[in-house]
Amino acid sequence: MSDVIVLWDRVLARQLRTNVCGSKHIFQRACSTHVTRKVSSTAGSNESNANSTGDSPQHDIAIVGGGMVGIALAASLASKPLTKHLNVAIIDNNPLLGRKNIIEKGHLPDPRVSTVTPATISFLKDIGAWKYIEEQRHAYFDKMQVWDYTGLGYTRYNAKDVDQDILGCVVENKVLQSSQLSCVQESDLQKTIYPARLNSMDMLPSSSLTGLGEVPSTADLFMRGRLAKLELSDGNNVYAKLVVGADGSKSRVRELAGIKTTGWNYSQNAIICTVEHTVENFTAWQRFLPNGPIALLPVGDKFSNIVWTMDPTEASDRRSMSEDDFIKAVNDALDYGYGPHPETTSSGGSSLSWLTGDVNISAKERFETPPKVVKLSSERMMFPLSLRHAKDYVSNRVALVGDSAHTVHPLAGQGVNLGFADASALSRAIAEGIALGTDIGEANLLKRYEAERKPANIAMMAVLDGIQKMYAVNFGPLNAFRAAAFHGAHYISPLKKRIISYASGEQSLPLFS
Repeated sequence: MSDVIVLWDRVLARQLRTNVCGSKHIFQRACSTHVTRKVSSTAGSNESNANSTGDSPQHDIAIVGGGMVGIALAASLASKPLTKHLNVAIIDNNPLLGRKNIIEKGHLPDPRVSTVTPATISFLKDIGAWKYIEEQRHAYFDKMQVWDYTGLGYTRYNAKDVDQDILGCVVENKVLQSSQLSCVQESDLQKTIYPARLNSMDMLPSSSLTGLGEVPSTADLFMRGRLAKLELSDGNNVYAKLVVGADGSKSRVRELAGIKTTGWNYSQNAIICTVEHTVENFTAWQRFLPNGPIALLPVGDKFSNIVWTMDPTEASDRRSMSEDDFIKAVNDALDYGYGPHPETTSSGGSSLSWLTGDVNISAKERFETPPKVVKLSSERMMFPLSLRHAKDYVSNRVALVGDSAHTVHPLAGQGVNLGFADASALSRAIAEGIALGTDIGEANLLKRYEAERKPANIAMMAVLDGIQKMYAVNFGPLNAFRAAAFHGAHYISPLKKRIISYASGEQSLPLFS
């Protein structure tokens, strides 16, 4: 397995060199979740599990970052028999954490959404979060259409192609986080929320506990390398056997652990917003344009989410233009703007008929035009795009999950799914360590998590980066190659099934694994 990890690292490193040379989650138990405010008022509480010596709070796990992936890890730990009684600290200065997270019915959709795959839905069901999500707005989709501006090719994916009911579900990020937080709040997990930022992290090499007595103090355990020490911005000192960095692409945990990254910035920004139609949308749409893809994702109740990638100057212009002009630009980008619709006749009438022969197109496979946008229903948000990958996911007493370990291009909506898979794998590794009586902070145990997730993440990153680069150039022969790829994905059934299975999270490596 180590050879596989090294191989994928080399693949990413090679891709980095190529890029540089080529272009540049309502109910809350009163005593279940504790929110600390000051050291003096909370350090001796049961929830903080400070030992009898009056030391600073000691936890089994400290999760730095209370976003979707960090809370997913806590919820996953809370759902397992071997880990549900652990003492977990959640460190995040988000004031909403620790409150009852009730989302009012009838609110307009937030533009920050995630497309969760069937594999992620299974994970969320396993940890008990999906029942809360189903009480809120969400949108299943069973069809997806992808095409580009040249009009040379397109492909349609249908859940029935792989004997499934859905291809995915679009959920607002705040619903995902709130639903998982409800699982944590209702669980037996001992949890303490620290509304603070991580300032510093210290740990020492492991040494023998001989001579410390039956119940070593927190300070002694730290000095013998059995605990990491976290200094927080609110003055708290927190000790934990394992520190999990779930604090995003600019991870402080990763920085303090000295873990390096490889990657690059794309010369692209993404605009996201909520739009409204006159009819409900049940399909995920994506069109590749000269400056980047535009996606139209259903979010329920006649609303959709826009994710539009383009160069930074164009993004600034699109963000600042009037609502009417923006709606016109969106409809143009999803229709005849930039180029014609793809052919909708049989493949025998196509210039690429040599690839599949004469095939008659059924109604479900014909090219369709997305529903028109009639209203902008949220602010337009903009953010830069990049690819980043941590050279190591773990070190002694440290593990990285989600964007702390990897960030990817949003063109296929896979980022949060990779993060949830990380949370699931790390919680399993921790449970295995407990079953074996192993120190859960030991690097040898944590390496099992890294060995499972690193190859899968690098493979997805390579696929997404490759697609981004393939559509970044308008060049005749390359346009024909892209059209052939669309054509093959549309008409070659085994290939289509492989693509759907990989995108749905049912297989960890692409296509021919």
